[in-house]
Amino acid sequence: MPVTDDEIAVLRAYLSENQALQQELQARLVSPAARSRYATFVAAAFFEAVDRRFAGRGTVADVIAFVADARARSDRAAESIDPQAAERLIRAGLTDEDVSDLDTETKGRLFIVLLAALVSDEHFSGDELDAFLAEARKTADGWLSK
Repeated sequence: MPVTDDEIAVLRAYLSENQALQQELQARLVSPAARSRYATFVAAAFFEAVDRRFAGRGTVADVIAFVADARARSDRAAESIDPQAAERLIRAGLTDEDVSDLDTETKGRLFIVLLAALVSDEHFSGDELDAFLAEARKTADGWLSK
């Protein structure tokens, strides 16, 4: 089943920093299928953001600098972002680096936290954020159809 408008609304609220709405909408994602689709959608959005930021022009040093900057944004970010794991996950989006040793919880936490930092740096308008999420939806739908 493809990503639903509900899952898109949750991520849009999160990326728009509307915590109250995000929590309200996320509470509605109760089925295992909905949670799985949402996790896939977040991963797709993460890889879309990584591609936009680093593909073709980002260096290893750029990745390291981005992760350091993301960690410096708050005490909570510093605690939740393992720098080596974050750098590897970003590089995995750009290369064939194997990250199978990272557990699902670590990947999920890094996807959402790093995605927020990547999107924040883009300073998307509402329409640009919608276009970004539409691209991520296409990717996630492709993954979910396999």
